[in-house]
Amino acid sequence: MLHSSLPRIGLALLGSALLAAVQTALVQAGKATGVDFDTPPKATSADARSRTFQFTYSATVTGLPPEKIARIWVPVPPDNEKQDVEIVSRPEEGNIARESRFGNKILYLKVKANFEGKIPLTVTYKVTRRELKGDSKQPSENSDQLTTFLQPDAMVPITGKPLELIKDKKVPEDQVAAARLFYDVVNNHMRYSKEGTGWGRGDSNWACASGYGNCTDFHSLFISLARAAKIPAKFEIGFPLPPQRGSGDVPGYHCWAKFRPAGRNWVPVDISEANKNPKMKDYYFGNLTEDRVSFSTGRDIDLVPKQAGQPLNFFVYPYVEVDGKPWPGDKVLRHFSYKDLSARDAK
Repeated sequence: MLHSSLPRIGLALLGSALLAAVQTALVQAGKATGVDFDTPPKATSADARSRTFQFTYSATVTGLPPEKIARIWVPVPPDNEKQDVEIVSRPEEGNIARESRFGNKILYLKVKANFEGKIPLTVTYKVTRRELKGDSKQPSENSDQLTTFLQPDAMVPITGKPLELIKDKKVPEDQVAAARLFYDVVNNHMRYSKEGTGWGRGDSNWACASGYGNCTDFHSLFISLARAAKIPAKFEIGFPLPPQRGSGDVPGYHCWAKFRPAGRNWVPVDISEANKNPKMKDYYFGNLTEDRVSFSTGRDIDLVPKQAGQPLNFFVYPYVEVDGKPWPGDKVLRHFSYKDLSARDAK
């Protein structure tokens, strides 16, 4: 098994597993929703794969009095080493800025509702996403930024209940091996399910107690364990695509985590996918498929300009305020879709 040899070989074998799929599920208005796709793509070579597609992000704010002004914040996917992002079209109103804590890009609009009490908006992107195999080649953060990824979040403690999962285990000194232990502990403890209530908030204590949840719950629990062991770890969220090329709707978000062992760059993990696709367990420790697009990083997020409400637990759907108060999520209708581009269209 891969984890038994990690102290000796580090991440040398992380790119050897097959590719796997990402998630789907139905969106429920106002509720965090994960996404699952079950059919893994076929690996064609040892080289990292890539995928170019059009991604359309649409939302309609509803239930407003005619001509009522609303403030709207929308996440904008970053252009970086793992994905190339081009804005094809966007609302004429609004500005794009970057918040300072995590570096997330945000489209901000201040718009009047139409006479039906609605504000529609659509942003279309062209994205080339690359498979991540092993260490991701990101620029080095400064010490203050890395410190952020060692601190607790509101729902991601680094003491207390989550640590009960490893109280009888010897945590290796090697941080890659330690992260693999945490990965396996979370995968063995959790069951991917969206039954009842409480799931989908990324609450480590709840996940520890319940033993099930969606991608936010899996990865929050992993981040708690990693940070408690002084391993920087961060949360990323975006959207999945089915591995089959084509076009269609994307019902909801998907998230994953990354950890940064001493002397290495960021290493990705996707534990909820490993849980649903056991044959891919080794692959998802250190690798991510190209069938996704990342939109934001971090938890407890303050927007730009700053919102009147509380920091956002995570940021992937539009956030709206009216008269200084959050507008109900079930009054913000969302629709996401993708279309793979041919080599000619991708140019």
